[in-house]
Amino acid sequence: MIVASVFMLAFGDAVVKQSSADFSIWQLFVARGLVTVPLLFGFARLMAPASSLLPKAVGWVFIRSMLIVLMWISYYAALPFMSLSVAATALYTTPLFIALFSATLIGEPVGTRRWLGILLGFIGVLVILRPAANDFSPVALLPILAAILYALAAVITRSKCADEDPLSVAMGLNLCVVITGALGVGGIMFVPIAGEPTFPFLQSPWMAMSGWTWAIIVLLGILLVAESIGVAKAYQIAPAAIIGTFDYSYLVFAVFWGFVFFSEIPDVLSILGICLILTAGWLVVRGSSRD
Repeated sequence: MIVASVFMLAFGDAVVKQSSADFSIWQLFVARGLVTVPLLFGFARLMAPASSLLPKAVGWVFIRSMLIVLMWISYYAALPFMSLSVAATALYTTPLFIALFSATLIGEPVGTRRWLGILLGFIGVLVILRPAANDFSPVALLPILAAILYALAAVITRSKCADEDPLSVAMGLNLCVVITGALGVGGIMFVPIAGEPTFPFLQSPWMAMSGWTWAIIVLLGILLVAESIGVAKAYQIAPAAIIGTFDYSYLVFAVFWGFVFFSEIPDVLSILGICLILTAGWLVVRGSSRD
């Protein structure tokens, strides 16, 4: 279930990268929300008809949701400028930041193996992004920012939203996505960008959408709901350490879809960095707080 979910997730991200010239990220948030919100509401009414979908801790759910929204903005903003496999690998440093923030923010112990994994993971990031190279761009840091934001959201989920109904948390996130998209569309409409935009995916106004574009949006919405439910269910029926390990198959699928969609072939250093981060993730996910 987790492998199927991350397969869909990698495919959806490849579709977003492929279609980034056809709509803005704000347009994507609004249009996709027209699909995801009704689907989630219908699923909630089917699976838990007595649920009110109102979170117990509205403030923390809102903060968590906005961190994930900012994560998506950071990650999607980077996709037009870098290969899918490199962006995905940088994003999948999330477990390293989760371990780091869990130790520093909520006092969870982190054993020697996890500290080693964190160090190894950051070495892998340096190998992939090569900040000292002549062609390095600060845009390459956006997936790292996305990983940090997602890790903060994960720590809040664990420490402040553990008792929340997953359906109400999912609905809160999708509503925040739609509202953020609407604010983005309105902001660009009333304060247009002068000159050539630096980040067209972030700075473009609402563009006319063909039937094919709407079909892509609907597909992305269905994929998002399916993968969200699949990931949640996988973590409910199997130990987190096992699921977290297979979650890293996203990197393999990102390389696969990057080749299928964009003929991207990682170079030797990128492959080395991916292997280092895969090993680091395994150490962090599998290591206990004592070892």
